[in-house]
Amino acid sequence: MKVVKDLFYTNDHEWVKVEGNVGVIGIADYAQHHLGDIVYVELPEVDDEIAKGDSFAAIESVKAASDIYMPVGGKVIEINEELIDDPALLNADAYENWMIKVEISDKAELDELMTSEDYEKFLAEEE
Repeated sequence: MKVVKDLFYTNDHEWVKVEGNVGVIGIADYAQHHLGDIVYVELPEVDDEIAKGDSFAAIESVKAASDIYMPVGGKVIEINEELIDDPALLNADAYENWMIKVEISDKAELDELMTSEDYEKFLAEEE
């Protein structure tokens, strides 16, 4: 599975890239691979305030439907509308095709996430 350096990861296989006070959030390659062909993506509205650990999106694939959880809390400032039109972009590259951007409400929450090195070890234990 592909793991990108300099991102933070959750146990649920979401990732967050920090750009100043903005968190760019998506699902990891592991998640898209295990979901199979993704056929539907539901994203929140811009300006929604979502707490860490709350569901912010839903993904349906040919295998299952899954909720996607916030790695950090914050206010949604942008959604990737291309995913709504073409959900398969997540299968093509789960890291290039981010889901939402948020204004991070508390950067201390990042300390609870895994680094890319920690996430690689986590994946090795899951396999």
